Amino acid sequence: MAYRAFVVNKTGDAFTAGVTTLEESDLPAGGVTVRVEWSSVNYKDGLASSPTGRVVRGYPMTPGIDLAGTVTESTDTRFSKGQGVVVIGYDLGVAHPGGFAELARVPAEWVCALPDGLSAKEAMALGTAGFTAAMSVEALQKHGVTPEKGPVIVTGATGGVGSTAVSMLAGLGYTVAASTGKAAEHQFLRDLGATEILSREEVSAESTRPMEGERWAGAVDPVGGNTTAYLLRTTKYGGSVAVSGLTGGGPFTTSVFPFILRGVNLLGIESVMYPIGERRRLWQRCANELKPKGLLDSIAVETDLEGLAPVLEKILRGETRGRVLVRVGGAES
Repeated sequence: MAYRAFVVNKTGDAFTAGVTTLEESDLPAGGVTVRVEWSSVNYKDGLASSPTGRVVRGYPMTPGIDLAGTVTESTDTRFSKGQGVVVIGYDLGVAHPGGFAELARVPAEWVCALPDGLSAKEAMALGTAGFTAAMSVEALQKHGVTPEKGPVIVTGATGGVGSTAVSMLAGLGYTVAASTGKAAEHQFLRDLGATEILSREEVSAESTRPMEGERWAGAVDPVGGNTTAYLLRTTKYGGSVAVSGLTGGGPFTTSVFPFILRGVNLLGIESVMYPIGERRRLWQRCANELKPKGLLDSIAVETDLEGLAPVLEKILRGETRGRVLVRVGGAES
């Protein structure tokens, strides 16, 4: 059976990326075979589609760290033909053929049943970015950050993680501040539920002071770098900062004072190898109380396999907004 896939290949200095036709025999053996309906574009997919991205561990490779679709066959009795499923993370799209293809075959241990209340398209409107946002919000909740404690700030707020986190937090009743370097996107963030907008410059400014005025009950931070240092200096007593990214850089300078004088918690968020049991539970929350209102309205671009290349270039340049969906196979728009 033939199927279409967006494939990247590298031989020496020669690099190619584009849509090609593969055979089902090209897929890995065993596991769960999925007719992919929707995928989505994440920053990691942009890296996988670049000759200098250094995330792909073997060529040729089908990128796409997210996929949702319908089971066509399974060697595992937990999954049956016709069942809706969602797969994100693990080695998908970097060491194992991923979601930018009409057909995928993955280990059963990576597969989550699509929960009631969430369509395949909505699952991919969340994808890895939205799931990371959900992990961040849940981590803040587990560490006692409630709406009554004060405002929560989301950095990099026009990106996939940030925009979804703004919407999730607002839906849960939090007062949400958002930071962005894109002045033209303030209304977009207010529409998602942000009540205050801060500039990128304000939240990434360096300071010689180990602590500043207490401002935030919590923070969702997919930016890292100097922004994380700012958040630690300005988080309230007992507050928490959930860090999931490094678009603003990896290293940052801080001191022990926010931790030992204010009891601030720095929470690491890692979604790639998140345990499957917890993953299945959190997808249920994403279909219910964590499901953003107007989820599909936050999609900036909906594309297909042929339109992927320019979108992948844009996400690396920081020119996308919200979530980018990829319509694969016979998915309905």
